[in-house]
Amino acid sequence: MSGTPIDPVATYRVQLTPEFTFAEVAGILDHLRDLGISHLYLSPILTAMPGSTHGYDWCPPARISDVLGGADGYRLLREHARARGIGIIVDIVPNHVGVADPDHNPWWADVLVHGLHSPYAGYFDLDTAPVGGVINLPYLGREEDLAGLRLDDRLRLVLGDLALPTAPGTATPGDDPLAVHLRQHYRLVLHDSRRVGYRRFMAVNGLAALRQEIPEVYDATHAWLQELIADDLVDGVRVDHVDGLRDPTAYLRRLRADLGDDRLLYVEKGLAHDERLDPDLPVDGTTGYDQLRLIEARFTAPTGAIELDETFRTVLGIAGDGDVLGARALALRRTVLVDMFPDRLQRVTDQLSSSARDVPAHIIQQAAALEICSAAVARPDYPSLSARVIANIDRLADENPILASGFDVLREAFVDRDFAPEAIARIGEAAVAVYGKAIEDIGFHRTARLVSSQELGCNPLVPAIDRTDFYARTTERAAHWPRAMTALSTHDTKRSEDVRARIATIAQTPQRWRILVNEVWRIAPPPEPVICYFLLQNVVGVWPVGSRPDADLARRLADFARKAMRENGEVSSWTDVDEKAEDAVQHWLAGLQHGLVAELVASFVALIADAGHAESISRKALSLLLPGVGDVYQGTQWWDDSLTDPDNRRPVDYDRSTDHPKLRAVRTCLEVRRRHLEAFDEGSDFLDVPVRGASAAHVVSFARGRAGVAEVVVVAVRLALMFTGAEIREQCVIDLPGGTWCDALSGNAFTESVTADFLLGDRPLAVLERYDDA
Repeated sequence: MSGTPIDPVATYRVQLTPEFTFAEVAGILDHLRDLGISHLYLSPILTAMPGSTHGYDWCPPARISDVLGGADGYRLLREHARARGIGIIVDIVPNHVGVADPDHNPWWADVLVHGLHSPYAGYFDLDTAPVGGVINLPYLGREEDLAGLRLDDRLRLVLGDLALPTAPGTATPGDDPLAVHLRQHYRLVLHDSRRVGYRRFMAVNGLAALRQEIPEVYDATHAWLQELIADDLVDGVRVDHVDGLRDPTAYLRRLRADLGDDRLLYVEKGLAHDERLDPDLPVDGTTGYDQLRLIEARFTAPTGAIELDETFRTVLGIAGDGDVLGARALALRRTVLVDMFPDRLQRVTDQLSSSARDVPAHIIQQAAALEICSAAVARPDYPSLSARVIANIDRLADENPILASGFDVLREAFVDRDFAPEAIARIGEAAVAVYGKAIEDIGFHRTARLVSSQELGCNPLVPAIDRTDFYARTTERAAHWPRAMTALSTHDTKRSEDVRARIATIAQTPQRWRILVNEVWRIAPPPEPVICYFLLQNVVGVWPVGSRPDADLARRLADFARKAMRENGEVSSWTDVDEKAEDAVQHWLAGLQHGLVAELVASFVALIADAGHAESISRKALSLLLPGVGDVYQGTQWWDDSLTDPDNRRPVDYDRSTDHPKLRAVRTCLEVRRRHLEAFDEGSDFLDVPVRGASAAHVVSFARGRAGVAEVVVVAVRLALMFTGAEIREQCVIDLPGGTWCDALSGNAFTESVTADFLLGDRPLAVLERYDDA
């Protein structure tokens, strides 16, 4: 193994692009070392589809991308990083490969040409038996699209930007393209067909799922990684979309065997708000959306969220929380399953029906659909969740007695894992896809009580968490997942951590928010109220303090609004664009940035911006010093106003000043962590630091140490808007552990009980180290 620390201090996520390659990453290593980073965390490094800006559409054979610098460029980056004591974690994508352009995926092209006779047919998760071995490709928006099919000079079938190879001897120049189409091993079908020939990542046609449970497939897709491990060129991996795999546990066991015990293994995996990571998984933890939720919830004012729901109801006439929102979410999951994933439901039905031929298929299908859409956990087929899943099936059976026989089949499948093993794996995959698309993609754009709580990992039904639950969950994390990642911003988050911190501050002044909304609605009536209410919060989140959006920000907001409308799907959508409605919203959005409305927005932002910045620093400190390993997403050591992708993957200016309040906080937190490694690594303690007084709710305080002895104390401000001035801060008393404590940020020393005013002054954070006269 290398000289990099086994127990990571903090990771730094970098998005590689053709413009930011291994060579450019090498150029920022000194900055990362000075920041205190222990591990560089790279986006996918394999050759991807032409023009890819993210790498998740990698294409075989698996090899390090020449566009990024190739194998030699990676090795050179490794040498430079190792010289600075920085390890490397790589992001791997086992679930799927890019198939949008078959010319750049020889495995997929061979399958299209030779069908099930291709040696690569077994690599892909195909579903062809019900249609006689033909691979249905869901590339048609409507049946009439087939009229546009043509043959090119390479005898490929071309439809728009799509070009598909043809089998030898099935096409000659001048042939009727429709006749040629019928001679292939594939058929073009509607995008919402119940019979799609391959499992996709979500509903993305250009990403085809692989069968990692087949040893040959694992070997073909991981040989490059095994070579890096053998040459000690990697210190850990992050597994993308692990819940998309047929058997995540078996896959991770083999991957752990390849990595060995000393390398890090993280999984990108969602967890329900009351769900725990399966303890049998041989991993160091998730990539941190569960911890993002915990921090986000602790910094959200619960009473303010209730008032914001009243505003949401009054302004829009719909509920933003409670049972009504839950019912809408369930209905949306059902709609998405039927409209976007009917192929997955059909596969589940086929497999369960083959094991229970005496039960009508339509009864089984309805029961399976209800289970998929009401799953209270991220993926219901993990063995450790069986009792919870069976209880849910029993509840559904009681509520739907007419489907009792279908639920009996489901129960049998989850009780006896040999009854229909393929079916329960398919139920798991479908539940993940349906939740991701229905809730995180569509649903989070259809409600807007407080959009900071509409984030990956979060649950807008439970936007806040109290002190008791926060400390209980964090203590549990310290005991079971001390190396798990903590994310605040990622390449997939809907809004950056700083934007969310400012938006969350709205819940601390809900009356002023209501005044702003009423005035904006009066002066500039919204053409689409729900979308515009959603957009207004995001505008507030990114609005520049003391000025107005410049041309670049205006363009970014316009792009964000267009994507939000299409994800929302009720007014416009990706498959049915309503240009008139989109233009009306764009006109309204542009109007917010000028005149009286702009003055109102700027005034509101001026009210909350300082509190948002203060809490952003507090959140960052918690992400780095709570149990786990903080992940710093590229550029977030400075203020970052990014919105959803691709906005959050913009180039980062690393030449800007390091004299920045957030960067200083990051650097200080990591310096303290490095000076007290045993207080943070495996076996360390998370200890409560009591707070009392009328303003005690405005502080998060805890200690890190070992064997019950505190070595570092963290005091961070929350709900900062109403926690300014000496008079208010004097009403919060922190009872420090015994001894003398020195604040690494201010240099001041403290003992015993101190007021927040004395400890913090007007700052949002103190990081105290035990002071030793020696």
